[in-house]
Amino acid sequence: MKIKVLIVDDSALIRGVMKEIINSQPDMEVVGVAPDPLVARDLIKQTNPDVLTLDVEMPKMDGLEFLEKLMRLRPMPVVMVSSLTERGSEITMRALEMGAVDFVTKPKVSIQSGMLEYTELIAEKIRIAARARIKPRTLPGTQGQPASPALASVRNPLTSSEKLIIIGASTGGTEAIKDFLMQLPPDCPGILITQHMPEGFTRSFANRLDKLCRISVKEAEGGERVLPGHAYLAPGHSHLLLVRSGANYMTRLDQGPPVNRHRPSVDVLFSSAAAAAGKNAVGVILTGMGKDGAAGMLEMKKAGAYNLAQDEASCVVFGMPKEAIAIGATHDVAPLHELPGRVLEFFAAHGNRAMRV
Repeated sequence: MKIKVLIVDDSALIRGVMKEIINSQPDMEVVGVAPDPLVARDLIKQTNPDVLTLDVEMPKMDGLEFLEKLMRLRPMPVVMVSSLTERGSEITMRALEMGAVDFVTKPKVSIQSGMLEYTELIAEKIRIAARARIKPRTLPGTQGQPASPALASVRNPLTSSEKLIIIGASTGGTEAIKDFLMQLPPDCPGILITQHMPEGFTRSFANRLDKLCRISVKEAEGGERVLPGHAYLAPGHSHLLLVRSGANYMTRLDQGPPVNRHRPSVDVLFSSAAAAAGKNAVGVILTGMGKDGAAGMLEMKKAGAYNLAQDEASCVVFGMPKEAIAIGATHDVAPLHELPGRVLEFFAAHGNRAMRV
């Protein structure tokens, strides 16, 4: 059975290019194209697509308004097609909060040739979306979505200054990271995060998290001292590494080649944490497609770190956690809503003691 895709975009050029890309794949087909959400509404009823690609900015009804109605009335996998602008990235972040699985960006120049160069990326995101677990969501603060419970402050006074939380995620990770961080107290250990996301979107994501969380969140710049109550997000153009400088933990950025096809790569962050922090780190691997992070998490475990994986039921895509579990890189597996509490409980209970491998 081929993956049935419905394309919704006000640009005839984008609709044509997307149709060409999708129909060139042996395992998917375009079952309809719509210039606006009103036409798309009827085509969804007629074609029953497996995945919908949705333009962010459209006439008659914008992509966000349509997505909100769709996820409330007929939840289905949606891949947003976004412009690489500040406004586009902000809207895309909101779309992910509302339930979109992932997004692709429109090229800045030469749209037709640029989109054709994206063939493999677009096809991969549609395949992932077709397998994703879709749950109805609403924007934070709206009816139907309770606020994340806030956890108590860290009890062990040594914890926040000596310990670190290292997080990796991919598809579905923007919401998972948000839900994780929103539970943390302002005196929690310093946090480093790698989320697979292109340049131009990581800053908007970090700014959004900073407004929602009790901790401070920023896009990593490199050379920063890692402080308690602060989270540092890998920028879309560079790998993020943890390094030591005397008694301090510091961030470092590296524009080396992609690892596991990704830059930033979770494996790079986890491997650096194994070398720099060892038993002082807790590794957390969240929802995402592929195996990035598994090998690095195993290095962390061998170095004495304690590692947790998000469970299958709460993942949008149970790929990265599954791979880490399969090679024995994790100590525990838990639903997303339990992970922050498990991390802080471990720090409070174990203090400076190392974990057994």
